[in-house]
Amino acid sequence: MSPELEAAIRRLNAAVAQLESAAAARPALATSRGDLETELQLMQDDRARLSVELEGATVRLNEVEAASEHVGRRLQAAIGHVSEVLARAGASGEAAQS
Repeated sequence: MSPELEAAIRRLNAAVAQLESAAAARPALATSRGDLETELQLMQDDRARLSVELEGATVRLNEVEAASEHVGRRLQAAIGHVSEVLARAGASGEAAQS
């Protein structure tokens, strides 16, 4: 056999070996890709669920803040009324003592 033919056969054998190796690795890559796609879908589902939960929590927070402001205004008004009553009671008591 000529040296050129032997070299060509070695290259062909090496190429076939690489092809066989790639073919053997292909199912593992497909499984890995499937696992990644499944994981991505799970992450997207989680993101959507968390987005809905965050929206709900934001609405509840806004409601609580509004209620807190309302209660604060009513409390300030009540404090003002009590202060007026106490001031009038104090003025009445001083007038009665005089």
